[in-house]
Amino acid sequence: MTATEVLAQADCVQFDLDDPLRAFRDQFEIPEGVIYLDGNSLGAKPRSAAACAERVIRDEWGIGLIRSWNTAGWFDLPTRLGDKLAPLIGAGAGQVVVTDSTSINLFKALASALTIAEQNQPARRVIVSERDNFPTDLYIAEGIIGFLDRGYELRLIDDPAELSNVVDSDTAVVMLSHANYRTGNLYDMSTVTAQVQERGALMIWDLAHSAGALEIDLVGSDADFAVGCTYKYLNGGPGSPAFIWVNERNLHLGQQPLSGWWGHARPFAMEPGYEAHSGIRRFLIGTQPMTSLSLVECGLDIALAADMGAVRRKSLALTDLFIDLVEQHCGEFDLKLITPRDHADRGSHVSFVHAEGYSIMKALISRGVIGDYREPGVLRFGITPLYVGYVDVWNAVDVLRDILENKAWDTAEFREREAVT
Repeated sequence: MTATEVLAQADCVQFDLDDPLRAFRDQFEIPEGVIYLDGNSLGAKPRSAAACAERVIRDEWGIGLIRSWNTAGWFDLPTRLGDKLAPLIGAGAGQVVVTDSTSINLFKALASALTIAEQNQPARRVIVSERDNFPTDLYIAEGIIGFLDRGYELRLIDDPAELSNVVDSDTAVVMLSHANYRTGNLYDMSTVTAQVQERGALMIWDLAHSAGALEIDLVGSDADFAVGCTYKYLNGGPGSPAFIWVNERNLHLGQQPLSGWWGHARPFAMEPGYEAHSGIRRFLIGTQPMTSLSLVECGLDIALAADMGAVRRKSLALTDLFIDLVEQHCGEFDLKLITPRDHADRGSHVSFVHAEGYSIMKALISRGVIGDYREPGVLRFGITPLYVGYVDVWNAVDVLRDILENKAWDTAEFREREAVT
């Protein structure tokens, strides 16, 4: 049975029973009565996280104290986690480090890429991105341009199809989100990377909305840099440290401008001058947050136990189902799909636009269907295959239909804006 043939909740019950990933749901804590469709913004809590936090706080900090930098392996945790994460993004050992935030890591990657471009082709002064890229990526680029004050320009495209017409002999770096945060549009990483590099530019990928949701091959695509977070599909916890990957050929070519002591070749030699570490550690800056860093491992262990091909297949089946059910049962309510229908172009969330999107999402959340809202008017539903099932999708659309049909969103309470949407 295909998604378009689903007519009853009972069909989805059978889909869940036949799901090869079904057992992974038990490794997460999902509150009773909640359908959680916001794992593309903050992943659910692994059941192992509480015990991990207790061990770090009670034993490693409480008993081990400062000795735990050595005895508990704190000092090497950023690189050890990087090696553990590497297979999930198609990277090799010694190429990834888990550290800092996505924004800070993007600053490092973009600055390093620009130094490489200046060495090889100093006349190139254009950074290309997408107007609908996640805003922090654009803000970081604007900040670097203003700080360097060397004539750089940020050139933005409004449609992915424009990329081939915009990347030219003036382009130094292209930075794109693999999966668009708003629409879910997915770029073909290998094709785009080759296209960019053939024209002499460097390629930076933001994997925040794809790492842990689908198969990624950074080494195979021969990208230059990549960054991403661990708190979405990798379930590392709120604000958990991000990661940065650097192609081995670029490791010693670019200059990582945030030369903190953890990136030093000999940090405890306490030398007055900076000498960068020879490996990926040079992309560390300062002392790491051990409690939150340790929790990242809980989510990584679950993701590594799953077959990413099966995760991707279920993601596509669930997003197909969601789109079909919304169009079948809510088609009269002016919802406009902005997520690509083609599997090759779709990440792992589905977005619809509605003039009353904010109020509708608040009404959904009040009924236990947790998605999120993005301007302008976008209802965004994240599909995390490890803990979202077919019945969840069916029930979520049923609640959405009821809210739209009865205009349950049309209240002062649901119109009132909150700080975080």
